[in-house]
Amino acid sequence: MKKTTKIVGMMLIALMLVLTMTTVCNASGTAIDPAGIANGLHGTQSGAQEQVVDMGNQLIGIITTVGVVVAVIILLVLGIKYMMGSASEKAEYKKTMIPYLVGAILIFGASAITQVVVSIASGITGQ
Repeated sequence: MKKTTKIVGMMLIALMLVLTMTTVCNASGTAIDPAGIANGLHGTQSGAQEQVVDMGNQLIGIITTVGVVVAVIILLVLGIKYMMGSASEKAEYKKTMIPYLVGAILIFGASAITQVVVSIASGITGQ
């Protein structure tokens, strides 16, 4: 049963890789010019769109601030426990620091990536 599950899983992974690596064909025979399509798009941003962008920026700021505060508090607690603990407790605290570091990196990285994407998108749209 385990061997069959492994084989089916590997086949599904291989199928997914093949499907993601294939190219998209144009059935009409004419080439698509993405640059021409993108240059042909013109328009102005409405008030609703500006509100959504502002709300998104505020949300990113709030999430980043809360993430920083929580990360600092947890770091302080783990640091104090580590300094006050015995040798066996220190080993246990080291184990809990790894998920903490991964979570902190994800929080800071996600907020930084979203800020970069927003700045690039606003630069493209001309705002």
